[in-house]
Amino acid sequence: MQSALYVTLSAQVALERRMNTVASNVANLATSGYRAEEVKFESILSRAGGREVAFSTPGSSFVSRKMGPIIKTDAPLDIAIQGDGWLSVRGNSGPVYTRDGRMQLSANGDLRDLEGRAVLDPGGSPLAVDPNGGAIVIGSDGIITQGGNQMGALGVFRLDPRATLTRVGGAAVSSSVPGRAVLDFNQIGETSLRVQQGFQEGANVNSVMEMSRLIMITRTFEGAAAAVADTESSLQSAIRSLGPAS
Repeated sequence: MQSALYVTLSAQVALERRMNTVASNVANLATSGYRAEEVKFESILSRAGGREVAFSTPGSSFVSRKMGPIIKTDAPLDIAIQGDGWLSVRGNSGPVYTRDGRMQLSANGDLRDLEGRAVLDPGGSPLAVDPNGGAIVIGSDGIITQGGNQMGALGVFRLDPRATLTRVGGAAVSSSVPGRAVLDFNQIGETSLRVQQGFQEGANVNSVMEMSRLIMITRTFEGAAAAVADTESSLQSAIRSLGPAS
């Protein structure tokens, strides 16, 4: 079979995967703290008939770490992180990380995210406040005070740039490398990291860009399909021309 057929078919597989990431990103445009999913493509070189042929791979997906827009809500339990930091919440198999800073207070005073997971402090312990203790103030360093008393601190973590992030659900991800808790926001390298109370971060999905990608993928897929049809047609013509006479 002609190698061109393998190339075009592998391209269609790669485009289908890219289409799935675009669909997921568009579906989560309104998900607070959502980080877009992107795909990296590379070529695998093989030899066919003594010639190098590049075959498209489905690509490897990764979670984009670009910041989303910061939106003012004035809700005291909404926070946004300015800079490359993540909140930590308790997952089923250990801590997971999220940029969705919308929190809620249980009847017992436990701080939880909107999915009911406990919000953790820098040491990985659940946070709690007095449910009848009055207004909650969250400082730019994550320190939580209530009635002038310090009640704890939000765990703000940095994730290794080389870590693989796997989506857990919604805006949360798990990391192949445990996050590093930020303990001193005034330390060199941490000065750009700040917690903002009364704000939330929107999805970092560019809707215009995603729609442009969708159009490009559709047209490219149609071109690949036409190339497959042309390849099959030429192969059939070759068989008819070179086959034994009846």
